[in-house]
Amino acid sequence: MKERGVKHRSITVAAIQTAYGPDMDANIEKTEAFVREAAERGADVALPSELFQGLYFCSRQDPKWFETAFSVDEHPCVRKLAKLAKKLEVVIPISFFEKDGPRYYNSVAIADTDGDILGVYRKSHIPDGPGYQEKYYFRPGDTGFKTWKTKRGHIGVGICWDQWYPETARAMAVAGAEVLFYPTAIGSEPYDASLDTHLQWQRAMQGHAVSNAVPIVAANRIGLEDNDGVQQQFYGHSFIADHRGELVESFGRDDEGVLVHTFDLSLIESYRADWGFFRDRRTDLYAKSII
Repeated sequence: MKERGVKHRSITVAAIQTAYGPDMDANIEKTEAFVREAAERGADVALPSELFQGLYFCSRQDPKWFETAFSVDEHPCVRKLAKLAKKLEVVIPISFFEKDGPRYYNSVAIADTDGDILGVYRKSHIPDGPGYQEKYYFRPGDTGFKTWKTKRGHIGVGICWDQWYPETARAMAVAGAEVLFYPTAIGSEPYDASLDTHLQWQRAMQGHAVSNAVPIVAANRIGLEDNDGVQQQFYGHSFIADHRGELVESFGRDDEGVLVHTFDLSLIESYRADWGFFRDRRTDLYAKSII
């Protein structure tokens, strides 16, 4: 039974897990279908995975991929999914390869329920290693960590490698985000096919959920992709974790579909205040010790 005089707020979130190929139009169409499914199941926010409009091209260096970058106003996936967001009245964080003059970024555009783009976040932490050679393609983001007051709730969005950094999650939580979203593309390592990091990947974000008393939504891709001879098996395991870090919804390595879960934001707000994580922070000491 709800308490008298207390206005309870809720948010229903969704994570999309699927495989993608080289055809941008087909990938966008596939994503649109899953967003529709999420909306039919009551989702307020539907999260596709990182760079869902094509293969994960960063597995190798090839200048041809710069031709697939567009400005936020011109990118086909941003334009189409913004229209879909308006039609379905859902919020969609849209991951895309952004071109801004001579600069290129790994970015997310936030489409609100009326189809308006609230702004762009540019990935802050850019990895560089076998199979994940993103520094060749992307500059480090210059937007800083951002949150968005959408018509369905106050959300924060990081991108893939950002999700390993506690500073990212804390900055968005301090800025008022009630749910954190992480579009992702992660899987096998070309130098060691037996290495599977999905548990570390999940645990890192579950820790962010605990330390900030905030739900986490992570959407990863699946499937074997061949990028001109470089093969990667994306390991899925998309999930939704609650404010205590518990996995309340999750997929395995090969599952395809949509995870959906509803959170009581009023309850979580009370829980967060009770634990005092933000009350007891010592920002006066952090600046002296962080290098």
